[in-house]
Amino acid sequence: MSQSIMIQGTASDVGKSVLVAGLCRIFTQDGHRCAPFKSQNMALNSGITANGDEMGRAQIFQAEAAGIAPDVRMNPVLLKPTSDRKSQVILMGKVLCDMDAVSYHQFKPQLQNQIHEVYQSLAREHDIMVLEGAGSPAEINLRDRDIVNMGMAEMIDAPVILVADIDRGGVFASIYGTLALLAESERARVKGVIINKFRGDVALLMPGVRQIEELTGVPVLGVMPYLQVDLEDEDGVVLQSGKYKQAKANDKEENTLDIVVIQLPHISNFTDFNALAAQPDVRLRYVARPELLGAPDLIIVPGSKNTLGDLCYLNESGLASCIIAQHNQGKPVIGICGGFQIMGKRLIDGVESGIDEMDGLGLLDCETVFARNKITTQVTGQIHPNVTGLFAPGKSLPLIGYEIHMGETTRGQHTRPFTVITSRNKKALQFEDGAINEQGSAAGTYIHGLFDNADFTRTLLNQLRAGKGIAPLPLSQFSYQLYKEQQFDILADAMRQHIDIEEIYKIMQQQQQNRSAV
Repeated sequence: MSQSIMIQGTASDVGKSVLVAGLCRIFTQDGHRCAPFKSQNMALNSGITANGDEMGRAQIFQAEAAGIAPDVRMNPVLLKPTSDRKSQVILMGKVLCDMDAVSYHQFKPQLQNQIHEVYQSLAREHDIMVLEGAGSPAEINLRDRDIVNMGMAEMIDAPVILVADIDRGGVFASIYGTLALLAESERARVKGVIINKFRGDVALLMPGVRQIEELTGVPVLGVMPYLQVDLEDEDGVVLQSGKYKQAKANDKEENTLDIVVIQLPHISNFTDFNALAAQPDVRLRYVARPELLGAPDLIIVPGSKNTLGDLCYLNESGLASCIIAQHNQGKPVIGICGGFQIMGKRLIDGVESGIDEMDGLGLLDCETVFARNKITTQVTGQIHPNVTGLFAPGKSLPLIGYEIHMGETTRGQHTRPFTVITSRNKKALQFEDGAINEQGSAAGTYIHGLFDNADFTRTLLNQLRAGKGIAPLPLSQFSYQLYKEQQFDILADAMRQHIDIEEIYKIMQQQQQNRSAV
């Protein structure tokens, strides 16, 4: 019988996903077979498993921390918001339907048995399961049908650790209020508290720590400092705060490249650009207003869960005309997935937003027709051998990534293929994909994870450096995969230093003994 621990939070974005990744890393370092689990995830950052199943990026990077392959059982339900009221419901990696919030709340009880079976299937293969909640367990208006917080903890009888974010203020009130709103049986399940993102001298915090322990009867297991650790964020809420990698300056490199990602209202898979942000010579900025665009070295139009709606935003905000003007002045533009579609001449069909058709930015001679069938594949391929301009030095470089899109894009006579796909979900094929203009200054692709490919990224960045008269950096200088492994280890080391990990082991062992005794 596997052991389990569940991380719940006093609110969204308190650091649950990162702490789950850290525990997965610690337990794996200690020789245990460990896996993450989140029954229901709401996020626009998703990825594809080796079987072509779609799941949340948070559980993917948690699996990476545990040193195992992502498995859709780690995230059986994924909700991808398409508007303020509706979400696409993805069940076990496949699209089920679109639902509004009320309909989904009514539907949740039908998912309980399947979630329980999926969890047990995964738990049988691992020694320790680290579960993550969503939002807060004190959302009392949703408690009667909960499947992701205390409802999930009760389903599999897991002990809970409550995480509170001191950086946003009111940490003791949030701890006390959360516990006060729980039912007695739920409060008994909370075995400890972690105070996260602390800045300053922890000695000044200790009187408050002692008082909150006395008031609640729940021990504080640790105070985590605000870490400068570079790991994936679960969703776009961090972009809305305006703090996410907005001004990544590099102290070691005077000659930095200024790269802008257009911050679309329904931006998806912005984790595509983490590998760029980590490069030693890149300053990555997310820009939502025309006056902040400046004159970057490269503009990226990212993926979107509401492509036509976000295209409307670009037009209405003035960003569309600014992007076109920058391109006309010689600035290269790359589009990923929905961004690729937006860069074309025409987008047809109202599957996503109810808009029949729209003109795109016109940077690529392409036309996209939306369809209801969703393509979800892992892919291998290469940069097309006939690319020109900025991308010419990257001809035939290998690529690994994944596709998540609804719609087919056809190229016109003034574009050529940007990539060649050689396999989808490990099935060999030969398929010309994406588009690049005749000048080689605008390109689009459906491949997510494009910049995780080290040689392609460094070759592109070196071309941008050459355009500024800066010497190139070696292709092998930076490995994003090694960088991520280092970040996981930094996180684990900090958690061992600031959290009572031995007490967490004891909590799991005691709960396992209690279950066995019943």
